[in-house]
Amino acid sequence: MGRKKGVRFEEGAPDDFDPERPYDDPVAMLEMREHLVREKWIDIETAKILRERLKWCYRVEGVNHLQKCRHLVQQYLDSTRGIGWGKDGRHPDQHGPKVVPE
Repeated sequence: MGRKKGVRFEEGAPDDFDPERPYDDPVAMLEMREHLVREKWIDIETAKILRERLKWCYRVEGVNHLQKCRHLVQQYLDSTRGIGWGKDGRHPDQHGPKVVPE
């Protein structure tokens, strides 16, 4: 199996989804669910990449990692806020809001 040629995902949420009445259009509801899951996976993979960069920085910088890797620590912590699947035992309110860089 592989990816079919010509298959492309839409970048945004479906236009015809109504959050107040989600069950009126089941196709739009499933498209919205797929969109949310796709966005969540993108956030998780971004956090994984930042974690690998942070590990590398810790190894390279040694005892100076507190000063040299501070920006990576902040990026990693910001990227992990609010992306958990809820299986870590904490209530979703305790994850904290996701910080969007400007």
